[in-house]
Amino acid sequence: MDERIKLLKEITELPGVSGYEDEVRGYIRDHMTGFAEISRDNLGSAICKKTGSSDTPRIMMAGHMDEVGMMVTYITKEGFLKFQTLGGWWEQVMLAQRVVIKTSSGDVPGIIGSKPPHILGDEERKKVVEKDEMFIDIGASSREDAENMGVLPGDPIIPVSPFQQMKNPKYLMAKAWDNRIGCAIFMEAIKQLAGVDHPNTVYGVGTVQEEVGLRGAMTSVSVVEPDIGLALEVDIAGDMPGVKEFEAIAKLGQGPSILLYDSSMIPHRKLRDFVVQTAKEANIPLQFASMPGGGTDAGRMHLYKSGVPSIVVGVPTRYIHSHAGIIHQDDFDNAVALMVELIKRLDADTVADIKGD
Repeated sequence: MDERIKLLKEITELPGVSGYEDEVRGYIRDHMTGFAEISRDNLGSAICKKTGSSDTPRIMMAGHMDEVGMMVTYITKEGFLKFQTLGGWWEQVMLAQRVVIKTSSGDVPGIIGSKPPHILGDEERKKVVEKDEMFIDIGASSREDAENMGVLPGDPIIPVSPFQQMKNPKYLMAKAWDNRIGCAIFMEAIKQLAGVDHPNTVYGVGTVQEEVGLRGAMTSVSVVEPDIGLALEVDIAGDMPGVKEFEAIAKLGQGPSILLYDSSMIPHRKLRDFVVQTAKEANIPLQFASMPGGGTDAGRMHLYKSGVPSIVVGVPTRYIHSHAGIIHQDDFDNAVALMVELIKRLDADTVADIKGD
């Protein structure tokens, strides 16, 4: 298996819902040892530092480690689990999906269930089942039985969805593209910079708890104190039936995108222009996107102290915030190439010009 495909398979299959990113952090640490200095902040964000020919400027590439998932909040007397979602879930994609509960005694498989449609009235059947009406069936006969399996309130619940190359092997299907793809991008970019002279110090940061409030970015940016912020993310792909062209512009296989607007940040204009020019000069395809709702780690990075020029670079992805999404490998490869080119060019004078009038 190609090394990059192996990386994407391994990192997406790891469990790591918000607040429980330990295994992802360990994976990043193990794979980046020898390529960067590894540390962490007090919330658990992984920080990979690679020094070039100068300590400054500091370039922060952030990809959040957490994926959307759930947490056990209650065990019924019959042994079914009630849960709290971690991150945004759309009820229509949740029912009948397999999950695994990560307990201190080991993994417990389960499935998300609800009252069956066969016994619903006509009007009830037309409605979307609300999350608070759902439960997780782990095959327990009672609360005591579930507890004997090791299940406790507070245990994380992870979607079950193995990585798969599709019939066209450029199309890759997996859970947790949002946002293990961002972690994979900064890992590969730092590896490509091994032995390469770059006029700055680069930080690849796997942040925690992005899906529940951009929390890891808020703490890790205080450790890094960057001059430039690059949030590495997914982007909403619109190349599917039912989506109008202007609703979601990015398409799979046509390059990474830069986010022009979301509810947490408007990108720094001169940094945007620099990214666009770099992509043009390096013959890297680039798309544009906007997102009226939601936010990214850049929403916290750009507000640090007196401000950090920041931008979001995304990989178009279908079906985010569900059990399985699809990306195109070329978009990942081009996002890595873009990061490498940016880092090679972000010297002190260039950064001063970006920050200046």
